[in-house]
Amino acid sequence: MKLFVDNLTHVDFSYLHPKRGLVGESWAVQLVLDGSLDPQGMICDFGVVKRRVKQWLDAHLDHMLAVPAQLPGLQLEQLGGMAEVRWHYPEGGLFRCRSPEQAIAVLPCTEIDELSVAHWCRDQLRQLFPEQVQGVELAFTTESIDGHYYHYSHGLQQHDGNCQRIAHGHRSRIMIYRNGHRDEVLEGRWAECFRDIYIGTRSHLKNQSAGAHHYAYTAPQGAFELELPARCCYLIDTESTVEQIAAHLAEQIKIDHPQDEVVVRAFEGIGKGAIATA
Repeated sequence: MKLFVDNLTHVDFSYLHPKRGLVGESWAVQLVLDGSLDPQGMICDFGVVKRRVKQWLDAHLDHMLAVPAQLPGLQLEQLGGMAEVRWHYPEGGLFRCRSPEQAIAVLPCTEIDELSVAHWCRDQLRQLFPEQVQGVELAFTTESIDGHYYHYSHGLQQHDGNCQRIAHGHRSRIMIYRNGHRDEVLEGRWAECFRDIYIGTRSHLKNQSAGAHHYAYTAPQGAFELELPARCCYLIDTESTVEQIAAHLAEQIKIDHPQDEVVVRAFEGIGKGAIATA
């Protein structure tokens, strides 16, 4: 007998890719439990399943920077509750992230993808369930998007929750309307502009030299630092909430199309986002 839960939750995080560098990602979570029935005629109560799996993913992957421990050239140091990751982009430029340990997930693989992360999760999740659960199948899936989308990373210093972590991100669709009509050309331009981008807040930028950006701030969870090539960054004057990103896009588009009514639907991962008009 098997029990399944489709779209149990979503995880939004960033990871290091051997070619692309820092990548924001969003996955839906699919779960199947294999086991025998308990005296209630259940493998496990749906409420228990959803709560335990979500809590575990929140603690071990969601809103974190995922790092493949076997990534060539990776340097990782963990000391005194802090973790520092160093790595060089293939085309040049340093990636360095220093943050509290709970903001970085180190996975025993060479590359972060849906299969490697699911394999890492499965054995650990099995321990969360009663003995009649004999197997756990976990799958991560990307949202099917008919149109343009981009991968971005960011950090929200003023956020009370895990969004304060300086390098977490999302895979997000974008919809742009001019005078009530969808403008897919503009969507494509901004999706390309934001491809594998770090959206940084100008006040967090502590140093900008030799083609590099160095961001730093202190938030409730501790001190955060991030250094990466300037070509991988896009600066805005506000915190990089999805509301502010949508407003920024609408304002920039309005500059080029002052006579048009502009509406931007900017997504933050799967099924959520903000609408801005200009």
